[in-house]
Amino acid sequence: MPSESGAAEPAVRLAITLGDPRGVGPEIVAAVAATFRTPAYQLTIVGPRGTGAELQSGDFLATGHWTAGGTVATAGRLAGAAIETAVRLALSGEVDGIVTGPIDKYALHAGGYLFPGHTEMLAALAQVPEVVMLMAAEHTALGGALRVVLATTHIPLADVPRRFTRAVLEHQARITDAALRAGWGLEHPRLALCAFNPHASDGGLFGDEEQRIYAPALATLQAAGVAVSGPIPADTVFLRAARGEFDAVIAPYHDVGMAAFKTAAFGQGVNVTLGLPFVRTSPDHGTALDIAGRGQADPGSMLQAVRLARQLVLRRQEHPA
Repeated sequence: MPSESGAAEPAVRLAITLGDPRGVGPEIVAAVAATFRTPAYQLTIVGPRGTGAELQSGDFLATGHWTAGGTVATAGRLAGAAIETAVRLALSGEVDGIVTGPIDKYALHAGGYLFPGHTEMLAALAQVPEVVMLMAAEHTALGGALRVVLATTHIPLADVPRRFTRAVLEHQARITDAALRAGWGLEHPRLALCAFNPHASDGGLFGDEEQRIYAPALATLQAAGVAVSGPIPADTVFLRAARGEFDAVIAPYHDVGMAAFKTAAFGQGVNVTLGLPFVRTSPDHGTALDIAGRGQADPGSMLQAVRLARQLVLRRQEHPA
């Protein structure tokens, strides 16, 4: 990863949204602005005035004004407006990528943005039908790197069996394989498919998804040259990945992947949206409304999100294909 000295390094332009103005977003974005004061990081902070973040940011693009004690709907509307502005900057080529501060999904809905979360909103704004949610940590409590793809994202658990299909699994694996080659420079990425059922169904005792969905998907992917293994039970696959056996794990639904990822890498992980026409990263945590304004927010994940965004932008510029 490039150093932060700024010496003879190419400049990368990033738009950084404040997120929900009631949360820790403004605090951690202010920490980012203070940390990356080098020519290598050309940062445009996007969000409402009134949070204090604008006082730390040389290039601040105001999208409204926040007054402490404002309503949930106002907070959501301002957070959504910042996302819209950042995407517009990226699509027009005014910035190379975006880093988004944490939002409150309930507030986003109250503010008139009817999306399950950032991932789905970004896909809609960029007019991309399918994107991939990747959680990445290059260092974890288990020692090695851990990268987890969520095959299905922000949907009720009851809807997962209907939404998790062979086509979804194959698409997620192909996008992940391409992203690891292009963004991480891995010539032969090794993917693992996390099983859907306990013990990978033990030969059909606990469900048929492993045979009905995974088996044909594996055959198709392997025939296409994707190095993929599985299905591997959830109680071992993430540990094996963190120990270096796999470069990424594709989890069938949100919580099985996120629980493992945050246990191993909370505070150092980065959310990356694959499949967009621009780079997008985000910290691995939420708004933390309970500690906002107390000076307790840890900016570590946001700092990592900015560093990784820069790395991914530079690799895109070096290898446009």
